[in-house]
Amino acid sequence: MRILIAGATGAIGTQLVPRLTEAGHEVFAMVRKKSDEPKMTRMGAVPVMADALNRGEVEAAVRQAAPDVIVHQLTAIGDIDTRHFERSFAATNRLRTEGTDNLLAAARAAGVRRFVAQSNGAFTYARTGGPIKDERDPLDDSPVREMDAMIGAIEHLESAVLGATWTEGIVLRYGAFYGPGTSMAPGSEQFEMIRKRKFPVVGDGGGVWSFVHIADAAEATVAAIENGERGVYNIVDDDPATVAEWLPELAAMLGAKKPMRVPRFVGRLAAGKAGVVLMTELRGASNAKAKRELGWRPAHPTWREGLAG
Repeated sequence: MRILIAGATGAIGTQLVPRLTEAGHEVFAMVRKKSDEPKMTRMGAVPVMADALNRGEVEAAVRQAAPDVIVHQLTAIGDIDTRHFERSFAATNRLRTEGTDNLLAAARAAGVRRFVAQSNGAFTYARTGGPIKDERDPLDDSPVREMDAMIGAIEHLESAVLGATWTEGIVLRYGAFYGPGTSMAPGSEQFEMIRKRKFPVVGDGGGVWSFVHIADAAEATVAAIENGERGVYNIVDDDPATVAEWLPELAAMLGAKKPMRVPRFVGRLAAGKAGVVLMTELRGASNAKAKRELGWRPAHPTWREGLAG
C-alpha cells in the first residue's frame, strides 16, 4: 500500500516508518522542516513537505503521495506542565482540530480509502463509574477547566474521523507512552523528577493509568493500517495501575527513595487542578477489543517489565 504519515518525525512516527517500509509498503512522510527530509529518506520514506495547518500545502502533499491510507500522528507535546495544562496542549489541540480537518479534506479529494488517527485513552475517559473503561464508555463530559480544550480537541478529531463515511475511519486511543523518544525514558525530565523526589503521590493516588510502550503502540498501528475496521480501539498494555502503585515501583526501579505523599490541596497548589485529576481521578482502559479485532498483543504486557528493561 501507499501510506502517508503525518507526524512521521515524532516518537511514534519514527517507530512506524521502518516497520511499514520493512513490511513492503511505500511510505511517504509529511514533514514541515527541510532539515527532517534526510532522516526520513534514510529510514526509507519519501518526504513530502507540508505544514499541517496550511490546507493548500496539505492538499498538495496528499496529491503528490496519492496514498491508499493516511496515518494522522500529529502532536506537539513536550514535557507537560500540569499547572498550565491548557498551554502544554494548545499547539496539539490545533493539530487535532484544524490539522485533522485539513487532512480529511485532502483525503476526500484524493479518494483515500482508510484514515487512521491518534487519539488519547490515557487522560480522557469520564471520571465516574468503574476503574477500567472500554471503547463504548464516554469521554469526560465535565472536565476541569484546564483540561477542557484538550478533551474538546479529542472529541472533534474522533467525531470527524468516524463521521467521514467516504473512508474507513479508525481512531486509536493510546495509553501513556513510555520508551525511546517519549517523556518517560531514561534521562527524561519526568524520570529525573521522580529520581529527585519532586514527583509526589497526591491524595490517595487513586488515579488509574494505562501505559503502552511506544514500540507496542507502533505495532498496533501497523495492525490497524493493514487490517483495521472502522471504529475506536484502546491501545494500552494489560496492566492498568493506580498512581499509588506505579509511582513508588518506578521510583524503586530508578534507585530513588519512595515518593513523598501530599494532600490534595497541596497537590493543587503545586500541580494545579489538572495535576490532581491525573493523580487521583483518572480511569484506565481495556485493550480487549484491540486484541480481539486487530490480532495485536503487546510485547511489553506490563509497564513493570517494560520500564525495568
